[in-house]
Amino acid sequence: MSDNGSPAPSPAKEEKPEVKHIQVMVKDQHGNETFFKIKPITPMKKVMDAYCQSKQIDRGLVRFLFEGSRIVDADTPDSLEMDDDNMIDVVLEQIGGL
Repeated sequence: MSDNGSPAPSPAKEEKPEVKHIQVMVKDQHGNETFFKIKPITPMKKVMDAYCQSKQIDRGLVRFLFEGSRIVDADTPDSLEMDDDNMIDVVLEQIGGL
């Protein structure tokens, strides 16, 4: 500290790194598209729950697929290696069949 009347230098504020968001599209079997802007570390459960709530459908009646593989609650865009504007397919759950 100096006695010359100037204020002591304040510690540098740590700037938070800018959080990158990606936009994903959820497309149903009828071609209807719904867009979500999310962080790459957001659990996909949030997207799937939000989609079902917005469409007023039971979460147990649909499955979400990315590049043909089923998405589980704990998946994130990072873990799925998703990029901006990737598409998620939502299809009705089928039980049984041939």
